[in-house]
Amino acid sequence: MDIGDIREYCLRKKGVTESLPFDDETLVFKVMSKMFCLGSINMPYSINLKCDPELAAELREQHEEITPGYHMNKKHWNSVNLQGRLKPLFIKELIDHSYGLVIKSLGRKERDELEKMKSE
Repeated sequence: MDIGDIREYCLRKKGVTESLPFDDETLVFKVMSKMFCLGSINMPYSINLKCDPELAAELREQHEEITPGYHMNKKHWNSVNLQGRLKPLFIKELIDHSYGLVIKSLGRKERDELEKMKSE
């Protein structure tokens, strides 16, 4: 997978926006107002994803392509090297996990707003 594939997958999710708030190379995806995925638009392709802390540690032990989140809270974020042996379906599952965690952390107003988007 490359960042184009990641972009396409993330933008299909409800309430997701993209921006380049940090620099011209780091694409950020937010659900409502909170980041759930960010990655470099240049090679080597990698993304940072939010992750349950216990699962984050397990994933790092099991996959050399998954490391503590670069420039992020290393307890809650993983960096995922997209150039490795990880299957696209597995990477999408990691994105889904991150998206789900962020939705759970949204305030009631934003969750209600997101729900309305889903039903439209």
